[in-house]
Amino acid sequence: MTDRRLTPDPALITEKTTAQIATPVCDLRRSPAGPRDRQLLFGEIVTVLNTTDGWTYVQADKDGYCGFVQTTAISAADAATHRVSAPATHVYAEPNIKSPDQTSLSFGSLLCVTATTGNFAETSAGFVPLTHLAPQGTYASDPAAVAALFLGTPYLWGGNSRWGIDCSGLVQAALLACGIPCPADSDIQSAICNPAVGPYQRNDLIFWKGHVAIVSDPDTILHANGHSMSVAYEPLTAAINRIAAQGEGSVTAHRRF
Repeated sequence: MTDRRLTPDPALITEKTTAQIATPVCDLRRSPAGPRDRQLLFGEIVTVLNTTDGWTYVQADKDGYCGFVQTTAISAADAATHRVSAPATHVYAEPNIKSPDQTSLSFGSLLCVTATTGNFAETSAGFVPLTHLAPQGTYASDPAAVAALFLGTPYLWGGNSRWGIDCSGLVQAALLACGIPCPADSDIQSAICNPAVGPYQRNDLIFWKGHVAIVSDPDTILHANGHSMSVAYEPLTAAINRIAAQGEGSVTAHRRF
C-alpha cells in the first residue's frame, strides 16, 4: 500500500511545475480546506501537480510530502542563496531597523539575497538582518542545539515554524539544519533511523507511539509536547513515567541518525 503522504495521487497530476512558498507559513492540507498535515515555510520549493478552484496540489521538495495549499500561497521559484538561521526574523521595508517591518519569517525560511546594504540583505521580500541568515549549503553540527532555538515555541499539531511546532516538526527542523535528510512524521522518522546501541546520548531520538523527543543529555530530553504545550526540556525518566501514566504507552524505539 502506498503512503498518500509521500506518493502523489496519479489521478490529480495534470502538470509538474516548480514553484515556491510565498507566504511566511502555510498549511499543507490533506484535502482542499481539509485538516492540516504539515506546514511549509517561505521560499521552500514545491512541485505543482494540479490547481483547481483556488487550491494547488503540491509535493514538497524537502521531504516529498504531498498535499494541498492555497494557490495564493505560491509563486514562481527563486534560487535560494540563504536561509533564516535565527529562531525568527523581521523583514524590513528599508535597510534600517527603524523602518516598517513588513512581515516575519521563521527559522528555516529560504531567501534569495540579491544585494547587501550595511548589515542588511536585500531580498524579494524586503530587507533582512544579515546576522539572521546563513548561506545555503552551510550546516549546523548539533541537532539538539538547533532544537533549543525553538524553546518556548507553542505546541501546534502539524506545525513547522517558530509560531507553532509539533514533536516531529521540531526533529525535522533540527536535522535538516544539520544537513541530515529527515521526513516529517515520527512514524517515518523511526522507520528510517538506525537502532541505537548502548545508553542514551545527545542527539539520540526516543520514540513513543505518535511522539518523538531529542536527547539533550543522558538524563534530559527536549521535545514539543502537549503536556507543557510548548517546546521544553523534561527529565527523561519523568517523561517516560508521565507518558506511561497518561495511558500513551512505553518507549517504542531508541534511534540514532
